Parts: sequence; C-alpha cells; structure tokens
Amino acid sequence: MSAQTPGCRRRGPILKSVDTTPADVSTGLTRAQVSERVAAGKTNAFVADTSRSAWSIVRANVFTLFNGIVFACFFVLFLVGRWQDALFGLAAFANAIIGCVQEFRAKSALDRLALMNAPRALVLRDGTEAEIAPGEVVLDDVLVLRAGEQVPADADVMTARGLQIDESMLTGESDPVEKQPGDEALSGAVVVAGEGTARTTRVGADSYANHFAGEAKRFSLVSSELRTSVNRALKWVSWIIGPVGLLVLNAQIVVLGGYANVFSNGAWVQAVVNTIASLTAMIPLGLVLMTSIAFAVGASRLARRQVLVNELPAVEGLARVDVVCLDKTGTLTVGEIGFDQAHGLTGLTPEREDAVAAALAWYAASPDANATARSMRTAYPVAAPLVVAGYIPFSSARKWSAVSFAESTGTWVMGAPEMVFGDAATSTETELGRTVTELAETGRRTLVIGYSDSTLSEDDVESERLPDGLAAILVLTFREQVRPDAAQTLAYFARQQVGIRIISGDNPRTVAAIAREVGLDVSEGFDARRLPQDDAELADVLDQHAVFGRVTPEQKKRMVTALQSHGHTVAMTGDGVNDALAIKAADIGIAMNSGSPATKAVARLVLLDGQFSHLPDVVAEGRQVIANIERVSMLFLNKTVYATLLAIIFGVFVLEFPFLPRQLSITDGLTIGIPAFFLALMPNAARYVPGFLRRSLSFAIPSGIVVALGLTWYTFVARGFGVHEEQLRTGATVILAVVGIWVLAVLARPLNRFKVLVVGAMFVLLIAVFTIPLARQFFVLVDPGEDLAVALTGITIVMVAAIEVVRLLHRRLVLSAPSDSAMSAAPAATAPSPSDSPVVASIITTVVAVLAYAFGVLATGFGILVFLGRYDADVATSVFSVAGAAIALFGLLVLAVAAGVRRGRGLSRLMLTIFLGIAIALSAVVLLFGDRWDWGAAITAAIATAIIVLLWTPPVARGFGRILESSMGAAGP
Repeated sequence: MSAQTPGCRRRGPILKSVDTTPADVSTGLTRAQVSERVAAGKTNAFVADTSRSAWSIVRANVFTLFNGIVFACFFVLFLVGRWQDALFGLAAFANAIIGCVQEFRAKSALDRLALMNAPRALVLRDGTEAEIAPGEVVLDDVLVLRAGEQVPADADVMTARGLQIDESMLTGESDPVEKQPGDEALSGAVVVAGEGTARTTRVGADSYANHFAGEAKRFSLVSSELRTSVNRALKWVSWIIGPVGLLVLNAQIVVLGGYANVFSNGAWVQAVVNTIASLTAMIPLGLVLMTSIAFAVGASRLARRQVLVNELPAVEGLARVDVVCLDKTGTLTVGEIGFDQAHGLTGLTPEREDAVAAALAWYAASPDANATARSMRTAYPVAAPLVVAGYIPFSSARKWSAVSFAESTGTWVMGAPEMVFGDAATSTETELGRTVTELAETGRRTLVIGYSDSTLSEDDVESERLPDGLAAILVLTFREQVRPDAAQTLAYFARQQVGIRIISGDNPRTVAAIAREVGLDVSEGFDARRLPQDDAELADVLDQHAVFGRVTPEQKKRMVTALQSHGHTVAMTGDGVNDALAIKAADIGIAMNSGSPATKAVARLVLLDGQFSHLPDVVAEGRQVIANIERVSMLFLNKTVYATLLAIIFGVFVLEFPFLPRQLSITDGLTIGIPAFFLALMPNAARYVPGFLRRSLSFAIPSGIVVALGLTWYTFVARGFGVHEEQLRTGATVILAVVGIWVLAVLARPLNRFKVLVVGAMFVLLIAVFTIPLARQFFVLVDPGEDLAVALTGITIVMVAAIEVVRLLHRRLVLSAPSDSAMSAAPAATAPSPSDSPVVASIITTVVAVLAYAFGVLATGFGILVFLGRYDADVATSVFSVAGAAIALFGLLVLAVAAGVRRGRGLSRLMLTIFLGIAIALSAVVLLFGDRWDWGAAITAAIATAIIVLLWTPPVARGFGRILESSMGAAGP
C-alpha cells in the first residue's frame, strides 16, 4: 500500500524501496518489514509544537519598531560616552522582558499540558501482540483495538466485533460510530466498545489529527487594537523623527557656538545629547511599557481564575468581540450522555415496576454497557445480581438488545423505538408513537423498554430475533449533560449585545435542543450540508441563523472567516482537533483544558478548569485594560505632541531647548509615568467602543498644542526679561510640572479617594524635588525671580483654563456616548434632577460650583506665587514655599471636583469640603507666620469658608446623594 494518500504531504525522501506486501490480519508485519519502514521514515513519530516557539516569542517582543527607535538612541549615547542620559532605554528593556516572561510562562504551562496522549499502542507483529509507544507504530502495522484504547494512527478496519469509536474530538459528532471492516479509524479517536483490528494507512505528520495540528500551528499574532494603535503612532513618529532630529541638531549646534567651533571644543556631544533628549521625548516610551504591564497584570489576574493567556494582547481581545462561536460538544456540554427521565406507558403495571427497575439496573451495570446504558447507574442501582438465561448483545446495526433472566420468565428488550416497534413508534395513533414523537421534538434521545412473556430461546439468540408478543413498557430519555454555567454565561453575552453562533458536527435538531436548554430562542438548527459555497452567501446565512449542525472542521473555519468578512470580531471556543482551524482563524480562540493539546496550543486563551463561566471575567479584564490604557495613552500622546512641536518650534527659531534631560525626567516620571502605572490598573468597566487612537489623539493633539504654545510664549517672555538660562529652565520646569499635574487630574476624573491620593502624592513629590536642596542642586533649579514668577503664574493659569476647555469639548464632541460605568455608578439617587430639588437649592448649588471654579483658579495662582516668591534655601522661608505649593495643589483639586458638585455627587461635596478646609489652614499659616499681611491668603481663606457654609446649608445638602453611592467607576465631567 502506498505511504502517501492524495492531499497529504511527504515528510521526507524514501531512502530505499519498501516491501508493500499487505500485513496478514492474523500475524501482522514481520520484524524485517518493520525495519524497512523505520529506515524509510514511515513511522508514527511526530513532534508537534505544543505552543509558540521560543524564537517567535522573542521576535514578537524584542524586534519591534518601538525597540528599534529607542535602542538606536540608546546606543548613540553610549558611543558618545553619556550613558547617564540613556536611562530611558530601561523602558524598552522592561517592555521586552515583561512580554517575554509572561508568554514563556504561558508556553511552559501549555507544554506541560500532546495531541496523542495514548500511553501505549497494541500491534500484531510476527503473530503476537506487542505493546509499543505510539511513535513506534509504522505504516501497514496491524493495530489491536479494544475498549479504552486510543487509535494511534489513521487505519482501515480489518475485523470488527461490536467495534464502536468515539470521534467527537475529531469530527464533532458526539455519538460513537460503529465500525465495520473497510471503514476508516482516525488517529486520536477512542474505542468505547467492542474490539477489532485495523491496518495503518497514514502515520506521523500525514495522519488526520496531526494534519490539523500542522496547519493550525502556523504563527500569527492576535489582533490587538491597542497594539496596532500604538504601533501606528510609533510609525508616524518614526517618519518625522529624522527630519525633526536634523532640525533640532542644527539649532543646538548653532546655539552652542556654530559648526566651526563645536567639533573643536567638544560641544557637539552636548548638542547630540540635547537632540536625543528632544527626540526621545517625542516617543511615547512609557505607553508601550504601560500597555505591556496592563496586559501582564491582566493575564496574572486571569491565571488566578484558571484562565491561561497564551499571548498577552489576548487579554483585551474578548472585550472587543461581538460574535462568539461555540462548539456544542465539550463547550456547552461536558461531552457525556446523561440519563434524563423514565416515561411510563400503559404496559407499566404496578406489578412490573420492580422487575423493570431490576432489568434497567442490569443493563446499566453489564460489562459491555455503552455510555448511554452506564448513565442510568445512579438512577437504577443494582439491588441484587441477576443470572442471565439468554442474551442478545446490543448492535448499532439493529440498535437493540434483549435479555432473559433465570429468576423469572419473560424477556426485556431495550433499543431504539423505531427499530424495536417499527412504524408504531412513530405513529400518532399509538401511545408509544405519540410519546416518542413528543419527546424527540425536544431534542432528547429516546430508548424504549419492551417486555415479552416469552423467554429467549437458543434459536432466538442465534438468529438475533425479537421475541413474540413484545409490548412497550417504558420510554427512556437521555440528554447531553449541559455545563451548569453555560446558560448564565450566554445570558451575560446577550446583555452585552454579543451575538452567539452554536456550531457542531452533531444532528441539527439535537444542537437546537441544547441551545434552547441554555436559553437561546431558536426553533431549529440549520443543517450545514445545505450551506452555500459562496462566502458572501455564507455570511448572509450566518447573520440569519444561530444554530448549525453537521458542520465539518473546514466549514467551521469558513464560518469564522465569513463572519469576519461582515465586520464582526469573532471568538471561537472548542476542545477538539476539529475546532483547531476555526480557533486559529478567529480573532480570539478559546480552548477548554479537557481538549486536545493541539487546540490549546493555537488558542489565545485556555480555560484550565473548563469553566465556561470564566468568560465574563475575561471580558471584564479586557475592558479594564482597554479603558485604562486609553486614559493613560492621552498622557503619553499629549507629551509626544508637545515635545514634537517644541522640537520643531525651537529648531525653526534656533533656540536652545528649554529643558535639561534630567529636568524632563521630573515631569515624565511624576506627571506621566508613575501615575499612569496606577491608573492603568484601576477598576474600569466601560464598554468597548472602537476608535481608541482617534479618541486619544482628539484630546492629546489640542492639549499638546496648548502646552507647546504656552511654553513658547513663556520662553519669549523670559528672554524679554533678560533672565539667565537656569532661571528660564526652572520656570519652564515649574510650568510643565503644574500643567502636567492638571492634565493628570483632568484625565483621572472622576476623582475618588484613590485617584486623589495618586495625584496628591505626585504633587508632594514635585514639591520635594523643588524644595530639598540636594534635589534642587541636581536638577539645577534656581529662584526665577519675582517678575518671572508673576509671568509664569499667569501663563500657567491660562494654560490650565485652555486644557479644561479642550477636555470639555473632547467629552461633549468625542465621548458623548455614556459608558457602562457611568450608568452603573451614577444612579438617579446620586444625581437628582432639578425637579427633585427646590429652586433655591438649585440656585445655591450653581453658585457653589461657580465659586469652586473661581476659588480653584485663585488658589492655584496664589499658591504658585507664594511658592516662587519665597523660593530660597533658608529653611524658615522654605516653609512658606511648601505652603504655597500645597495651596496650588488643592486649588487644582478643587477645580477637578467642582463638576461633581454641580452634578450633586456626595463624594465630590465631601472632597471639596476637605480640600477647602486644608486650603484655609494653609492660608492661615501664611497669614500668621508671614512677615507681612498677605491679601491673597486672606481672600483665599474667605472664599473657601463661604463655599463650605453654602455646601452644608440644608436646602443644598438635600440635593446631594449619599457618599457611599459614589463609585470609583463613576463617570467624570
């Protein structure tokens, strides 16, 4: 027999001719024939990749556009001997390490979980049975198949005695298939009943199961909008970074002495360092790192819920899915038949109840009982053993069995109703027919128990003949065991407006019945044998129907791609080899741990405990990642925009860059990097909406323009005052720090206790940097002078107001659709409508909100003036600087919560009261311990006191919701 079958690829060259003499069914191959096949490479040895290769993991996480840009700048600084300024490269290293470590852990878990898990294979060789490893099976080997054995290679059945094979992992057909001589037995299938022999026809990579594994293991990255969007932003930056770099380098060389001098005095090194500082500021270094961290933390959280993430971006994937395709067997059901109920007929008299129960107990406990009969063992336990007087074993050809017992007369018959009673089992004119038809329409499988007063004779057994006078006694129903969490999970997806498609290799009626049982409103299943060949027509059918039966593995893949062609983001769940191609083609493939390792290897997510109910957890985790990364991306992209504009503006006007690299690290770390880490991990259940990059840029671009123009304005004002370079840089750093904190507070809305702690902690650290002598010396921060302090305060206030307008327009024009979190976290009780509050309370609440905005602006400006006006190394004077900085902080926080007060939120009122109280105390410190009366402090304290009084007057107080009803996920202004 030829080693190759049509459509199968050859694994290697034939080293020499092979004896193709068919093996004798009674003796099998000889030792010489086995040796020839081993030498020719015709063995079953096959090492399939159980997961992504180490190289593919390294390639995906190290060789990226982001890393290429960063490492290029990193190595240039090393070459010029300025490694101290190359610390930004740590972000790239950390990003690559996090991605590799997490995916190597997933690979290790998958590798421990092998398509062929048969511990042995039985073959006939030289006339005797031999037990060998599956990989040692060769072409034309005669396999010995018995119940419980797994078929190690594709084979043709030679002999069979009641041989039944379960091929559900391969074809999706849940019913065992009876095999006759000449039928094909597929590798990976399991013998569930009977015995037989078969000759191998395809081995190794050519076998059915391994063929799927080979196709499925082709590497492809999971679709990730976050990763795609970030890479797109990096690509845009990479296009302009070269020209901008040349522009900046030219400006720095000219400022530092011109081309004639910089190379002779060594100033070119500083020019290169300044240029790289401006260029790396353009690259959203932390955004890629934060995305990887968010993915890794999400994967770790899911691992604790027994969900293995095979590729990090898959954490976000299920949150974007709008259609979930489910394989019935092993996903909605546990893949086992379960006893449902016994339905008595007229022939079931009280005298026969005990006898029929004993007969059913015998059927359930008999040594050759199939899975259907075994499922009755709990309902019908054996009370006393019975002695068999005559027995006709079950055959899938005739679909019934019969038994007589020595303890009593008569014969019991169990089998398919139409095979035992013929037309009477389907006729509506008989009790049996009406019962069977009604039960079959529910999708349940039916068997009938019949009784005859005649005892089986030897002739009856020999000729496999039904006894005379047979009467129907009982109809038994069986159904596949549905996973207890399936209905609840599908109901969740229905609430989330995620479409469901159930696709199975089983009978369409059975699949539809299971679908109804788990809560889907479907009348009948669509027979996949009638699916159109045209992909466009197939997609239309999939939009109209939800349940499909008799689906082949190739059709499952076509169905996934057809749904994708209609713009759907598709998830596919399954456990068998027959699902592997569809799982591979889907946007998110989900495998059960009970499934084949080949399927788990190509899946993005593996449910380790097989609990379907974990999918809502995955959706929630993905939503958190997407929503939080969208929030922090605005921080990083805002920096990219203003850094790019500053580089262009200062290059065109030939100005020295207004920051030292170390000064930029202050704002990068304390207003973007560190807070972004916390914001990226906070709870957030906002529903996924496509357009992540568009929404992020719609805020980042205008706010970045505001920052760039504000710093340019400040630079020209400072140069007009004639201040020296260190004063100019200090003022620019102060502006960028304060405005950066404001951008952080704006994007962190709605503020809650945790977010206030994060924003406040960053401002405190900034104060420490600006006031601790050692830090001031390292970062080259000096007193900017009184005139410059007033100017930068005014510019800062204008920039803060402009960014507030940008955010307001961004929310109204771009983020107009309310999120899930907004609806769930802001119930009607927390935001009373005007009709629920007295007119006076509404007026006072509006006045309070206006006063809060005014106070925020006043306190921020006053605090900055106090901070810079007393900026001195003297310890006593520094106390006032710290107080001024604190007043500025709480002024910003008052601005941030003022919108919540306008909406009647109890938590916002409490926070505003606390912030105002602290501002009053700080103003008192300035008034009591200052060397002169400070009208700014007095006015600040007076307005704060008035706002607190108004907030807690009875008419206004009734308009606020309870504090505990203010959620961390509430919608912001």
